[in-house]
Amino acid sequence: MVRCVGMPEPANTRYRTTNWSDYNASLKRRGSLSVWFDPEMSWRAERAVKRGHPETFSDSAIQTCLTLKVLFGLPLRSE
Repeated sequence: MVRCVGMPEPANTRYRTTNWSDYNASLKRRGSLSVWFDPEMSWRAERAVKRGHPETFSDSAIQTCLTLKVLFGLPLRSE
């Protein structure tokens, strides 16, 4: 890093949110997101011929839920 003689160092700027209620309200006003699902997608799993516990949800339903979880940083269950 090259330093010039007589030039001051740039100040590190830190921004802190002090009014969280206004900040959250501004985020809500910023926009909305619509998620569209294909009505023909099967949410229930097909009957398996194998023995054991039957599947409840289809692979595409599970993948959709996991994608939304990662996208929005959500837990898989409520805490």
